[in-house]
Amino acid sequence: MSDPWLTILGIGEDGLNGLSEASRAALAGAEVIFGGPRHLALAGAGEKGRDWPVPFSVAPVLAERGRPVVVLASGDPFWFGAGGSLMASLSPGEWVARPVAGTFSLMAARLGLRLEDCACLGLHAAPFERLVPVLARGVTALVLLRDGAAVPALAAWLAGHSWGASRLTVMEALGGSAERIRQAGAEGFDLEGIAAPVAVAIQAQGEGLSRASGLPDDLFRSDGQMTKRPVRALALSALGPRPGELMWDIGAGSGSISVEWCLAGGRALAIEQKPERAANIRANAASFGLTHRLSVVEGEAPAALSGLEPPQAVFIGGGGDEALMSHLWDRLARGTRIVAHGVTLETEALFARWHGLHGGELMRVDIARAAPLGRMTGWVPARPVVQWSVTR
Repeated sequence: MSDPWLTILGIGEDGLNGLSEASRAALAGAEVIFGGPRHLALAGAGEKGRDWPVPFSVAPVLAERGRPVVVLASGDPFWFGAGGSLMASLSPGEWVARPVAGTFSLMAARLGLRLEDCACLGLHAAPFERLVPVLARGVTALVLLRDGAAVPALAAWLAGHSWGASRLTVMEALGGSAERIRQAGAEGFDLEGIAAPVAVAIQAQGEGLSRASGLPDDLFRSDGQMTKRPVRALALSALGPRPGELMWDIGAGSGSISVEWCLAGGRALAIEQKPERAANIRANAASFGLTHRLSVVEGEAPAALSGLEPPQAVFIGGGGDEALMSHLWDRLARGTRIVAHGVTLETEALFARWHGLHGGELMRVDIARAAPLGRMTGWVPARPVVQWSVTR
């Protein structure tokens, strides 16, 4: 990094006053300065300034490769900023970054919070549902929003999703001369005249999602084709979700397995051949704020698996047969975890044979629920489920 052509420069609402000598020197020596209109004005870019294109693209920056260029971003360019977008197209020696305190740091400083104890989300272009996996009683979420109109919309969303008792701290133009901090409840939110740049601290009050496997069935949209709560918990235990890993959910039904895998930090491809069920999966992904982690592949396996990114785990919830099992065993990399469920005698026999060939664990699960029986109560058994789990 002895002679980088690109400087990725963080800037705050205090403009040039908040920049180091090295950052000011980079601005003075730049031939082109890229940024949003607000950033360009704060930096005094003048005729050197170039607005980011709409829709956003880093191509104009890359077209200036070799000339002294500055890219402006709010605060820390690698904390929901342009820095991460540029990295895919740059080599280590091409750039240097000079961050300043970002909005999240300023929010924590104003409220006296430990930043490491807060959930930080950028919701400029993301749905409010991204909060669903995050919110829980006592959690503080620091949220960046696109404009002032998004703040009452956020309050309305919170109130409509059982978080109306939450307290909101609305922070405008943090670090600048126009800085303003106000508080209100999500229910009955009445603040007016909110201007960008704006961020909101949510002190959550309400019931969040359980972190245990096996969420209630009624949280999912379904036509009845769903791995039910206790069996789902067993499946997820066997699958062993880990952050960042990819799972194929074959015969996904409602996508409940995929949703809970993604809530554990993974990514999922839900393979489903029926369009109405695929629509339910998409709706469930949206309601849990997981559309960035859960994708639907419409089609029947194994044909629908062609060209998909290799997974670290596979769940077969429906449609398992000899052809599919053979295809997966031949294609999957060693170390891939496979969990298969079946409820018919034919799939039980299939799993028993594959267990004999390749080992793993074969388990039959019998579950009964209490229900009225005349004036008394009796047990109503569900169909037994056979689970075969193995590491390829």
